[in-house]
Amino acid sequence: MRMTRRAALALATAVLAATAVATPAHAAERSLGLANATNFRDVGGYTTADGHTVRTGIVFRSNKLSNLTAAEWQVVIAHGINRDVDLRNAVERGDEPDNAPAGITYQVADVASLSHGIRFHDNAIMTIVTALAAGLLSGSSDLGQSIGYPFMVNFVGADYAFRDTLLAVGRNTSGGVVYHCSAGKDRTGWATAVLLTLLGVPMSTVEADFLASNTYLGRPDAVQVAWLRAAFAEMNKIYGSFDAYLHRGLMLTDADIAAVKARLLV
Repeated sequence: MRMTRRAALALATAVLAATAVATPAHAAERSLGLANATNFRDVGGYTTADGHTVRTGIVFRSNKLSNLTAAEWQVVIAHGINRDVDLRNAVERGDEPDNAPAGITYQVADVASLSHGIRFHDNAIMTIVTALAAGLLSGSSDLGQSIGYPFMVNFVGADYAFRDTLLAVGRNTSGGVVYHCSAGKDRTGWATAVLLTLLGVPMSTVEADFLASNTYLGRPDAVQVAWLRAAFAEMNKIYGSFDAYLHRGLMLTDADIAAVKARLLV
């Protein structure tokens, strides 16, 4: 039976409620309304734990941009976006290139890149076993994703991709940045969770933003909060704290972190 968009949105809302995390305010207002990139949305507008607000119109997250029409690219440009950071692998980029128009700088930040070798911070076999067990315990609908999320922290190559994404946010002071993968929910989801946590956004809001992909994609099981929590658990296992992950894992300096905060917090 084919599910209508209205039914999918209703079911996605029910899933969000069942996970006991806060639903982000004004979710619909974040969307750019692009029919060919429905998960293209503003990351700003959230309130941090210490009372600051994340600027809107500066950082956006999205699913693949390869299907955007010329008119839709003009909408992107009209929002002041001038940098496109692509988190996808080489095959994905080759099969469905972004073809960003003039005025938008294209940057690759391949999460699966082997440019830095096949290296892990922790025993890869143990990571798989632990993630598989956690996925089974949580009733994961996709054990592959249950395993994949911890590896976005454990795989050394991913560190460079997420580092470059955050640096692009902090250093691109002349316009907005959009980063994306294919569905805009997994690699993009972790990148956003890291960014919002760096800014001091409460975890309940971070998780709600992550789960909002279910609504934007019209798929109530596109993501599960247990997957995101598995990545954070892997981070704590390897580094002991989020701050250590930023400095030792993503190799960010205090100045790098300060630049991201200066760019986005008001």
